[in-house]
Amino acid sequence: MSVYDYKQGKNRVESILDNHMEIEEKNRLPSDSNFTFENGYLSWVTAIFVDIRDSTELFSKNDESTAKIVRSFTSEIIEILRVADNLREIGIRGDCVYAIYTTPNLADELECANKTFEVNTFINMFNKLIESRGGNKIRVGIGMATDKELVIKAGRKSVDINNKVWIGKAVTMASKLSSYGDKDGYPRLFYSTSSYNNFIEELKKQNIEANSWFNQIGHLNAYYANVVKADFNNWINNDFS
Repeated sequence: MSVYDYKQGKNRVESILDNHMEIEEKNRLPSDSNFTFENGYLSWVTAIFVDIRDSTELFSKNDESTAKIVRSFTSEIIEILRVADNLREIGIRGDCVYAIYTTPNLADELECANKTFEVNTFINMFNKLIESRGGNKIRVGIGMATDKELVIKAGRKSVDINNKVWIGKAVTMASKLSSYGDKDGYPRLFYSTSSYNNFIEELKKQNIEANSWFNQIGHLNAYYANVVKADFNNWINNDFS
């Protein structure tokens, strides 16, 4: 039976706590190859979380139909979120698909916002396809948040178990906001105030009335909306072929 060597564990913890860590502020977050166990980067990032509502009930139906819904949902959300030069991490956490981007410029923020609009519209299509096959549509929350985060490589140095850790508000806030979407009468889309402030002026250059699409919710320091991609949504409601 293997036993944890707590004396060696103490030495390892002290080594990490006492060693110098080089933290560099970067306008654009570097790629994974630049991260070591001795450095970290401080940079503006934006996170998007797409969370299935009532997933406990959905996942309790351990049948083929549920498996197909989950597989097709995660596959297409990843497809929408992954196509971006500024993508730094993408993955699945339980019932949630998430993506994290480096966003040094306002144009990068708008690109992320457009991703959320595409996901929101896709859910309309996805539910139509499910209902056409006799199933029940799913409810989804979509959260987006922006913050200057400290990003480090963490895990076990001597073994191949490690990942980036995002220390700041973007990832945690996006996850939290996604839990409010499509719930208690709210639409699917939720944005942190920092995200909204960063993309709204760029969005208004495309449509002067864009700010009327969003409503503020004070106690969350956030905005909610139901923005869709017009051509995509019209196709869903009309031709759909």
